[in-house]
Amino acid sequence: MKNYTETKSSNDLTRKTLALVLAGGEGSRLKNLTEWRAKPAVPFGGKYRIIDFVLSNCVNSGIRKIGVLTQYKSHSLIRHVQRAWSFMRYEVGEFVELLPAQQRIDKEWYKGTADALYQNLDIVRRHTPEYVMVLGGDHIYSMDYSKMLYTHAQSGADVTIGCIEVPRMEATGFGVMSVNDEFKITKFTEKPADPEAMPGKPDKALASMGIYIFSTEFLFQKLIEDHDNPNSSNDFGKDIIPSIISEYNVQAYPFVDEKGEPAYWRDVGTLESYWQASLDLCSITPELNLYNRDWPIWTYQAQMPPAKFAFDDEGRRGQAIDSMISAGCILSGAKVKRSIISSGCFLHSFTMIKDSVLLPRVEVGRNCRIQNAIIDKGCHIPEGTVIGEDPIEDAKRFYVDEKGLVLVTPKMLGQTLHFTR
Repeated sequence: MKNYTETKSSNDLTRKTLALVLAGGEGSRLKNLTEWRAKPAVPFGGKYRIIDFVLSNCVNSGIRKIGVLTQYKSHSLIRHVQRAWSFMRYEVGEFVELLPAQQRIDKEWYKGTADALYQNLDIVRRHTPEYVMVLGGDHIYSMDYSKMLYTHAQSGADVTIGCIEVPRMEATGFGVMSVNDEFKITKFTEKPADPEAMPGKPDKALASMGIYIFSTEFLFQKLIEDHDNPNSSNDFGKDIIPSIISEYNVQAYPFVDEKGEPAYWRDVGTLESYWQASLDLCSITPELNLYNRDWPIWTYQAQMPPAKFAFDDEGRRGQAIDSMISAGCILSGAKVKRSIISSGCFLHSFTMIKDSVLLPRVEVGRNCRIQNAIIDKGCHIPEGTVIGEDPIEDAKRFYVDEKGLVLVTPKMLGQTLHFTR
């Protein structure tokens, strides 16, 4: 059995493509999780960061020219990209290039997704791509972009938009598309209060995944026009896409699996969706397969020892059930059920963790009970702490959402505020 990974090689089409990842978002709906980090830098799945999924999709698809546009509290994101994604060789046309907001034009920060690209037009031109793929840096999914790229090139479209079928009333937070029989987009509405249903599927809507493929010269033209429009908010979903639907060939590309069913894609923009997507990984056969050796999720990995489970006494047994336990963790007489325990965590004796997500380097003292919680990186949970059983008591110390999900950060515990995220 081979002990290495083989990803898709670049072809003529992918070599002519520049991928631009929009990773400057504040992610305010994740509450205190993004108080000191950008949303794409939030840890996910025990050992990854959210941005690793889109970057892995690019590399695994054979797209090796990648720019990452950063803005909001970007230090941990930039540091992670430098550590995890420096293995490509610029000399052969492979790179992950960081494009922080630099006030390159009019001394302004990025005002919207379209403006972020406009402010970097000179850099995009320097790479002379034939196609530009615009991607969000804050979604969890595995997708072969080369298939979408091939469809775009064959169709002759000016723009192709990746889309996915979602329950109709869950589409209020997305751009929603109407299409004809050839999947040409006839209408695009950003975050509608009453999303339009798909033909023949009254309970479903076609939502934008925030993936756009542009023919390069067309993109340049529209970015310049958008910048010159004083009434524009300089956003792809709100301004550019709706303005081109009637006059240009804008195609939808449905993201489906081998059976033609909607594939796994999650916008982890809220605490509940982040928590649920995390626990999805604990399923017996999760829809998102992290164990596919032909489609690895690349990341930076600190050198840590294997996870360790200690003690075998009645009531004091280190064990994990339907959970993911990362490297460097020690379960010293603690029990874990349906939870994600990220790298470097230490769980002391007689503690129970259930239906929860612990980010890296969390230490939980003895005799704790934690359920339905997200514990932020570096927290030290004192001995005897109970979280997730009494929402009223939890709300006195922590953030509790309307479903009773509890978020705990070091600041809420009165612990060190400013430290590496």
